[in-house]
Amino acid sequence: MAKKRKTESKPREYTKRQLSHYKKQQRRQRIFFFGGIAIVVAIIGIILGGWLVGEYLPMHKTVIEVFDKKYDAAYYIDALVFYGSNPASGDVAQIASSVAGQIITEALLIQKAAELGIVISDEEAAQYLEGTGIPVSEFALNMVRGQLLPHEVKSGYFENMVSATANQVHVRAMLVESDAVAAMLRELIINGENFTMLAEEYALNYYSKQNGGDFGWHPISILEDQLVSEIPFEYVKDMNVNPGDVSPPLSDNESYKQLGYWLLRVNEGSDENTANVSALFLSNEELAIEVRARLEAGEDLAPIADNLSQYSSSEAGHGELGLISVTQNITNVFNGYVFSPTVEIGQWSQPLREDTLYTRGGAWVVQVVDRDENRTLSTEDRDTLIESLYSEWSTKMHEESTEFIINHLLEDFELDEWAVERARRQL
Repeated sequence: MAKKRKTESKPREYTKRQLSHYKKQQRRQRIFFFGGIAIVVAIIGIILGGWLVGEYLPMHKTVIEVFDKKYDAAYYIDALVFYGSNPASGDVAQIASSVAGQIITEALLIQKAAELGIVISDEEAAQYLEGTGIPVSEFALNMVRGQLLPHEVKSGYFENMVSATANQVHVRAMLVESDAVAAMLRELIINGENFTMLAEEYALNYYSKQNGGDFGWHPISILEDQLVSEIPFEYVKDMNVNPGDVSPPLSDNESYKQLGYWLLRVNEGSDENTANVSALFLSNEELAIEVRARLEAGEDLAPIADNLSQYSSSEAGHGELGLISVTQNITNVFNGYVFSPTVEIGQWSQPLREDTLYTRGGAWVVQVVDRDENRTLSTEDRDTLIESLYSEWSTKMHEESTEFIINHLLEDFELDEWAVERARRQL
């Protein structure tokens, strides 16, 4: 029996109308498919574009340039977060300017220290960060360098510039209230009186009162800072002054002392708690005695107050304080005289010593005890000299680098605000 022959089914034949409909349907499907893809791509593009414009590009924008080194906003934000994490710092916006300044200082220090041959590697800085909880970043590494380099520069460079010995002077000095007191003390010292005991009684500058006027052995450059005033310093550095010499009174019209003298006149007292007062506050007792005599002789108060009084209200009122209440409590000395039941109305008081207010002016008594051209420096003085050299170098570093520093944040306020806001989010 012959096998049945397998017949192949013919493809379905479409009418022209059906074929047209089918093709339209395929086109619609393709349009929907590719349209969907386009929408997805557009959405992704919008998201990426917003992230690119709103985050990536600003984050990588240069905010500070120091010579050829550039720091972007991401670096700045890291710095803001680090310094802003200190509770005492306040809001990040309040420290933004100082943080930018710190970045500049660190950048200068790193570059200038390298010129001296002093470098802290990434490995050394990262090792310092271990255990601190601070993540390693470019900012953190430079922050560590900023903390370590000052010591390294001092010990590795400037320490070698300060010798173990120096030309030194042993000085005693004290500021007293007037030339007359200074002259009296000079005679006592020349005649063998103890300088230290006299300084404890008469000195009006803090150091001399605390240390009996003995400044000890120091190089001239250190004595200049310790003496504060140029008046005694000029005497000490004069090589014609021999060991043992005591200066004549050295007038000083600029230094302040916690001492003065009132001249008070109660013009009338309406009751025991108020009084109309004229007042002068003068630098020393001799001046107060002289001025009282002038007033008693009929000299006008106003010009004297304008030129000599060192109590601001007295000077502003040309010597007239007007009506004063006991509750104002100007000082105990003032109130004790003005509101005393035995005060003489219309009469100037004798000079009243006041040691709670300050006046300007006095005189120095200085003794050069000894000189030594090659005396071993104390550790403290050597450290001071090294610190002084470092300070001069650091100041010069900033002054000479100004034109090579660009802080774009000073002009791009929007970028600064953007960075501050990003730092706030991280905090």
